[in-house]
Amino acid sequence: MTTQETTLPARLAWIERIIARVRPYLWLWPPIAFVLGLLGFFLVNRQQWLGAVLAVGLLLTWVLLIAESLVSKWLSRQGRDSGLPRAVATFIAQMVHQETLFFSLPFFLATTIWTSGQALFTGLLIVCAILAILDPLYFGLSNRHRWLYFLLHALCMFVVMLVTLPIMLSLTTGQSLLLSILAMMFFSLPSVIGLLRPSGLVRWLAMIGLLVVLGGTAWIGRTWIPPATLWLSGSALSPAFDTQARTPSGRMTLTPQQLTSRGLYVYTAIRAPRGLREKIYHVWRHDGEAVERIALIIHGGRDQGYRAWTHKQNFSGDVAGRWQVDVMTATGQRIGSVRFTVAKGDDATVADGHIHRPPGIPGWNIRHLLGEMRQGDEGD
Repeated sequence: MTTQETTLPARLAWIERIIARVRPYLWLWPPIAFVLGLLGFFLVNRQQWLGAVLAVGLLLTWVLLIAESLVSKWLSRQGRDSGLPRAVATFIAQMVHQETLFFSLPFFLATTIWTSGQALFTGLLIVCAILAILDPLYFGLSNRHRWLYFLLHALCMFVVMLVTLPIMLSLTTGQSLLLSILAMMFFSLPSVIGLLRPSGLVRWLAMIGLLVVLGGTAWIGRTWIPPATLWLSGSALSPAFDTQARTPSGRMTLTPQQLTSRGLYVYTAIRAPRGLREKIYHVWRHDGEAVERIALIIHGGRDQGYRAWTHKQNFSGDVAGRWQVDVMTATGQRIGSVRFTVAKGDDATVADGHIHRPPGIPGWNIRHLLGEMRQGDEGD
């Protein structure tokens, strides 16, 4: 037996001992990842390195999982049990999956509109995060359902790219979504190959078709995917607007007569990563029907959010009822909504220019939690 043949088993045994020592403390990793995700969410412009590490880590883990079967076969020819390499690869993959899911969760928990289909996507991430920390389920999935296991890995790659691409490369939400879908299709290859086991032309065509269906389904269902790095940090309704100070002003009860005679300003502050320049839309809806779509260009980097507004003056027909202004990306993902009611009685909304912060994580005052992290106003 050569020196190399004796060294490799010794190294694998050494790795196995390290994993055995580390495993009892693995429960600390998910909460640490979640805290890192919170920091990444609040300090979105200061955590680019972490996003890059996650993306590269997932890529290397994917290669490791693919190579694991090849290494196992090689070791079996050397008379070595093939169980250890898979255990090592799965252990590393579990840590990366946990880090990815728990790091990304704060972004999606904060930006999800829970009364919409976005709740299903974020709910899926929560289920996958729980699966990643339950060893019997996770290792059972790895050992008995490899194609589902690789789909989990593809989902993690999809999620981490949605979060990191706008931060790292200042890509728009639409560009990030498209690249994330393509990456998910590519990283789903092992799952589809394991499911169909293509050996002839028909099965290879079926495999390609299944990948196209997977990507097409993600694109069609994009309205259910929260824009992870865009969220409302404030909104207001007002009859007037100070354009120099970029602040709403005035007070008006939204009766049909007042609305048609004075019009209405809708103000939104939208938080986005530094360097991002993206077109968004204010979509005005009356009783659920879109009546106007106004484009806006926002720029990222301001802690309080980029201050944007639209002013609607032309109202026709019966304006009484429920109104909603949806803040949408160019690809149809909803960032948030501003709702109001136009009526003659006490049910009418009062547009008072007061800026309301949304509930949930975006409403937290990060300056109270982490201290003053930036001096001065970035401007917009």
